[in-house]
Amino acid sequence: MPLSVKATFFMPGLDFGEDVIKGVGAVFQGRNCASEDEIIDFARDADAVISPTSIQPFTRRVIESLDRCRIIASVGVGYESIDLPTATEHDICVTNVPDYCLDEVSDHAMALILSCARKISHLNRAIRRGRWTGSREIRREILPPMFRLRGQTLGIVGMGHIARSLLPKARGFGLRTIAYDPFVSAGVMRSLGVERVDLDRLCAESDYISLHAALTEGNKHLIGRAQFRAMKPTAYLVNTSRGGLVDEEALIEALGEGLIAGAGLDVMETEPPSPDSPLLKMDNVVVTGHTAQYSDESEAELWRRPAEEIALALAGKWPRHVVNPQVKEKFFARWEKAPKAPGGG
Repeated sequence: MPLSVKATFFMPGLDFGEDVIKGVGAVFQGRNCASEDEIIDFARDADAVISPTSIQPFTRRVIESLDRCRIIASVGVGYESIDLPTATEHDICVTNVPDYCLDEVSDHAMALILSCARKISHLNRAIRRGRWTGSREIRREILPPMFRLRGQTLGIVGMGHIARSLLPKARGFGLRTIAYDPFVSAGVMRSLGVERVDLDRLCAESDYISLHAALTEGNKHLIGRAQFRAMKPTAYLVNTSRGGLVDEEALIEALGEGLIAGAGLDVMETEPPSPDSPLLKMDNVVVTGHTAQYSDESEAELWRRPAEEIALALAGKWPRHVVNPQVKEKFFARWEKAPKAPGGG
């Protein structure tokens, strides 16, 4: 019986690495699954699963139904909707693509910083409404305050791969950089040329705050009323990470009260947002609809890379980007006698 690889999200025309999967003697199938029951019905006999696990529910119930599964390969960076302890308990390794879209998202974050700094969106809207920038009204109401970037402070929350990719771009504009990440030591920060600070100090000193943290149960609404009240009234918040990091009601209040100058948002708490969301009506808010990750190159990589991780696992080898590495001993103990793809150990 051939090994089975199943993708629980599927769009015809996308390259899911079927050639890589076929190359290790496995059969690929794809189907769109919108619920736990649909995932269970489709994937229960899979040896490997490809899924955008940041949005699909890989709960204990789902994972316990995957009797033959050795690996769940997440599409992209996020995997917050998968029960990692249960996957580990059932000897399943979970992988992601941690270096996916690093340039794209860091470029996008820098673009939002620039858009906020130069009030690009606000000016564009004004001009489309017939208000030319030479008017005294524009110069009085929209342009001030506007400061040159060089010498201002960028506060980065979360010092992962994307944040580190942002650093040289920010420095190219002369920005001073400080960062908050409780999981990265001061020594590592120094080696990156970044000053490590706590969140309170970051909020107080930053002219721009850019969020690059994964969303967990412990950091939901990390940026809320207290943080907005600590920020400068001329400061901007940029979020290209996860919408849940920001208390959106508190953000709306902060913008309405003038506690901060504006925001650049690629992600929101509810996607898509309600058409009635106040954030969509504010001239000092830029919203780009969760597109920071996109380029033709990154889109091609997104769907193929999970197949490469699966090929290693099915060949009896350890994948490159496992997010539950504590499963390694159990993984090999259980699967060393299981059927292997050609080229396995």
